[in-house]
Amino acid sequence: MSPLLDEGYRRCAAITRRHGTTYYWGTLLLPAARRRHVYAVYALCRLADDIVDAPGATSGTQAVTTQARLGDFAENFRRVAAGSPTDDPVTAAIGHSVRQCGIDSGCFTRFFHAMAQDLTQSTYATWHELLDYMDGSAAVIGEMMLPVLEPSSPDALEPARALGLAFQLTNFLRDVGEDLGRGRVYLPQEDLTRFGADPWARQVTPAWRELMRFEVERNRVLYREADCGIPLLPAASARCISTARTLYARILERIERRGYDVFSGRARVPTWRKAGVVARTILVGTGTGTVRRRTVTP
Repeated sequence: MSPLLDEGYRRCAAITRRHGTTYYWGTLLLPAARRRHVYAVYALCRLADDIVDAPGATSGTQAVTTQARLGDFAENFRRVAAGSPTDDPVTAAIGHSVRQCGIDSGCFTRFFHAMAQDLTQSTYATWHELLDYMDGSAAVIGEMMLPVLEPSSPDALEPARALGLAFQLTNFLRDVGEDLGRGRVYLPQEDLTRFGADPWARQVTPAWRELMRFEVERNRVLYREADCGIPLLPAASARCISTARTLYARILERIERRGYDVFSGRARVPTWRKAGVVARTILVGTGTGTVRRRTVTP
């Protein structure tokens, strides 16, 4: 590869390591040639997300400026992904990965549409309305990753989408307090009404705990749907996804242990536990000569 691409992939890896630690630990189980593509896809999503989540991004006239920044970012990405030259290492690496892996351009249309939606919509009336948003902000990420992971069957598509949804719903549940600071609520309004819970009160009431129990179980159903796709992946990809899935699902356990308090701090899985899951996954594969394509037991 050229020095520009080498530098770009290094920066994409740094972005993933800094902001997407769970993804990063999972990718350590992939061959380097595929690992860098995961970093590139993550970097694209993170950079777009940073634009719409910047302080004051949606306040007053600033929303117009943010919309323009997002549009410029998307247009520049599309040009480079189509083969146009660039001096920016990160964009060059992202475009290279898109072309190398043959990621469908339609995925990015849906993704950027969802990012723009964050600038104009702050609540979602129903679960189905939230799912429509998550199609472009989460399920589509699973679709982007599939060409990198090289599944053996097209049947891996729906589980990949389910895993993207599961990851994002975990983020939504973990980050309720942070999202309130941006003026956003990613829990369906119909659920809040049903349980009589008010996130804006920032109090862990009995109603709030009941709501969160319901959402956590909904989240676990998505993880179970995603598990069906792991046996359809080659060994290294199965290890990667199994590890990321296990680590992300443990965030739900941390939320439960905090008594569903997602207002006073972020539920985190300690680094030493992440390292332990990775090591155990490696041992499961190398100890038998093959990889047992299942999710590591939490």
